[in-house]
Amino acid sequence: MSEPSDQDDIDLFRQEIGDIEHLTQDKITPVTKPIDAKAAVQRRSIDRKESKLADIYEPNDLVGSEESLIFRRSGIQERQLSRLRGGQIKMDAELDLHGMTIPVAHQALVNFIADCVSYNICSARLIHGKGWSSKHHKPILKTKLNHWLRDMDNVLAFCSARIEDGGTGALYLLLRKQVKK
Repeated sequence: MSEPSDQDDIDLFRQEIGDIEHLTQDKITPVTKPIDAKAAVQRRSIDRKESKLADIYEPNDLVGSEESLIFRRSGIQERQLSRLRGGQIKMDAELDLHGMTIPVAHQALVNFIADCVSYNICSARLIHGKGWSSKHHKPILKTKLNHWLRDMDNVLAFCSARIEDGGTGALYLLLRKQVKK
């Protein structure tokens, strides 16, 4: 006895269901947007990790308004960091966090880094300001960014920008490339 074919299964299904009537809907216009599943999963993973860090961590060591920030992971060459500091690497994306509250800025940062990684953007600029207009005229956001960015695996290095790009009120970021499979 031969095994049933796919066509036999389809015929049996149609026989069991019978005639169908197509219903037209006129209430909602469907909008389809391509979903990058890998980026969505990565964003959720980053969101969970970063929200835990943001909620429980309150840095006590405030960074000064005019203080330069610099960080690099092991494996990042000094020469590459020097090029980043000198503004010799083209910035492919930018995020301005001016006027945002800490939770809003944190979520914007997490989304921004995830988007950069998913689009293979390797260098970006973050504008955080110097904190002069904050409640105590202290750079709270700059201090938070200094800790958040060090805890993000996709951030390979960061440093304060050149004066013409925002100086100590902005950062250049070097981000991890997405590995193509």
